[in-house]
Amino acid sequence: MRVIFMGTPDFAVGTLEEIIKAGHEVVLVVTQPDKPKGRGGNMSFPPVKEVALEHGIEVFQPKRVRNPECVEYLKGFEPDMIVVAAFGQILPKEIIDMPKYCCINVHASLLPKYRGAAPIQWSVINGDEKSGVTIMRMDVGLDTGDMIEKEEVVIEEDETGGSLFDKLAVVGAKLCVKTMEKIEKGEAVFTKQNDEEATHVGMISKTMGEIDFTKSAKEIECLIRGLNPWPSAYTHIAGKTLKIWKAAVLKENTSFKPGQVCFVDKNSLHIQTGEGVLDVLEVQLEGKKRMTTDAFLRGFKVEEGDL
Repeated sequence: MRVIFMGTPDFAVGTLEEIIKAGHEVVLVVTQPDKPKGRGGNMSFPPVKEVALEHGIEVFQPKRVRNPECVEYLKGFEPDMIVVAAFGQILPKEIIDMPKYCCINVHASLLPKYRGAAPIQWSVINGDEKSGVTIMRMDVGLDTGDMIEKEEVVIEEDETGGSLFDKLAVVGAKLCVKTMEKIEKGEAVFTKQNDEEATHVGMISKTMGEIDFTKSAKEIECLIRGLNPWPSAYTHIAGKTLKIWKAAVLKENTSFKPGQVCFVDKNSLHIQTGEGVLDVLEVQLEGKKRMTTDAFLRGFKVEEGDL
């Protein structure tokens, strides 16, 4: 099939490569504009653009793909299918209706749960036991189109937003190619979503990472994993920001208030929460490298009762 591929971050790279490997003709890759990166402000290519250029595929980077001139440009490629994977812009009806077959999206959740942005992180933050990928036929709504294929992925006890991201990227890439074949052969089954079961999630922001110790230890531990590697969960101690990268949940409670250090020795740091105790395992103090708690405690004095 003649395919227009729309995607931007690492998550979309595997899908593009699987489509190429399957023998489809990717006639155009559409991705977000280059962005400045680092202190020098040098322009950085989106990961999908780098892969497209390696394969000699034309790249289109519109600021707003819904602009009439952009829509007309895409029409000229006469695609059989448009495949979208974490593109980052909302498509207008003119583009969705453009392909011979349909426009499909690789969505990193088990729809109708987690429509919207950042479904991967939210599934970890919310303590879900499973996540997955849904290949859906796009419509003008936000992740409201008919479901075509699904594949579940178990969320492990130590799963982070980053590790689940990597797993779902692989699953989504292979499931996308499988779905494309079914559509081309006329074997695909399109199932409407139950809107009553739908949940909507928003973008992840840095401010979400500030830990509220009145919440339970389990909720905080899920937040820590869900926001790893970005933007990370953090608190403050002695006027400095302290990122917490890894923690465990202890079910007992103490007489200390939420946010207070309730136990500390040369290897361990426990913090009382609204329910249960957080056993802090890996941290990163402002201006320092990430390290285990015992290494942190060798260079930073913490006492019971510290807030």
